[in-house]
Amino acid sequence: MARQTQRLTLAQTSPGTERSILVHRYGNRNAEKKAYIQAAIHTDEIPALLVAHHLVRLLDELDAEGRIIGEIMVVPYANPIGLDQFVNGRHNGRNELAGGGNFNRSWPDLSKGLAEDLKGKLGGDEAANIAAIRETLKGAVAKMPVESELASLRKTLASMAIEAEVVLDLHCDDDALMHLYMLETHSAEAEIWGRELASTATLLSDDSGGGPFDETFSSPWLQLSKAFPDLPIPAHCRAATVELRGYGDVFDEINKIDAEALCRILQHQGFIEGDPIEAPAPLCEPTPLSACEVVEAPGPGVLSYCAKPGDQVQKGDVIAWLVDPAASNPEDGRQAIHAGTG
Repeated sequence: MARQTQRLTLAQTSPGTERSILVHRYGNRNAEKKAYIQAAIHTDEIPALLVAHHLVRLLDELDAEGRIIGEIMVVPYANPIGLDQFVNGRHNGRNELAGGGNFNRSWPDLSKGLAEDLKGKLGGDEAANIAAIRETLKGAVAKMPVESELASLRKTLASMAIEAEVVLDLHCDDDALMHLYMLETHSAEAEIWGRELASTATLLSDDSGGGPFDETFSSPWLQLSKAFPDLPIPAHCRAATVELRGYGDVFDEINKIDAEALCRILQHQGFIEGDPIEAPAPLCEPTPLSACEVVEAPGPGVLSYCAKPGDQVQKGDVIAWLVDPAASNPEDGRQAIHAGTG
C-alpha cells in the first residue's frame, strides 16, 4: 500500500497565520498494530530531522516491496511552533516562547482516573483488555482541551501516538554519545534496541518525572497492571526517547545508519517483514536512570572539561575546571569539579 501523507492543521493563535503537522503513514490505516515515530519535539535538535528524512527513504523502499506490517506513522518534524522560534537570530526550539515551557515536559498523565474508568470492563482475556484500555485512552486524549496552539499541537501528536504499541521520540543532547531512555518494565526491549542503536547508555526508569512525551503513552499500561494485578494487562506500549548524540552530529553517513537501526527495531517488533540480522554486541548494559549523577558547577565562571563523553571515570576524578578569568591570581581562579561516583 502506497505511503499516504497528511497535513494536520493546528489551532490558530492569530488571524492570518496557520501551522500544520505533516505525517507519513505506511501500511494499513485500519490495522490494530501501529508504530509511531516523531522527530524533534525539541526543534533545535537537528539530527532527529535528518534521521527522519533517511527513515522515510528506507520505509518507502520497504513499502514498495510490500514488507510493511500493520501501520507505521512518521512525523518528520513534530513541532512547527518551535521551528519558527528565533530570538536575536538564534533558534530557540526547546521551550515555547509564549510561556508554555519545555515542549517535552508536562504532557498529560493519562493514567489519572484510568483504573476507575475501566472498573468492570476488564477480565481474563488479554486481547479484550488491550482493546478496552486503548479505547479508553483514546477517549481521554479526545477530551484534552485545546485552549492554545501548544495544546492543539499536543493533542494532535497524542491522538496518533495513543494508538501505537511502539512509540519512538527522536531527540539529541548537547555534546553526547548515542543513548536512550525507556521504562524499566521494558528492559528486555531496551537491551535489544540499545544494541541496534549502538547506545552507550541505556537508562531505565518507570517514572523519570516531568511528564516527557514517551512516558505519556507507556506509563498508563504499567499503572493499570499495578491497579489490577490479578488481570492479564501487559505493558503494551513500548516507548523510548532516543538521544541521537549531540547537536552537531548531523551527517548523512551516520544518520542514515541510525535510520537503518530504527528499521531493525521495527522489524524486531513485527512491523517489517523478515528477520533482522543479528544485533551487534552491546556497548553497555541497561542501567537505572536513578544511578545517574547530575554534576552542577559550584558557582559562575568558565567551565573547562577534562573528561570527554564516553570516558570512564572513578569517584573523585577531576572531570572539569571552573575558571574565574578575573581572579587576581590566575592559579586561585581555578576550582576542580570532581565526579561523585564511578
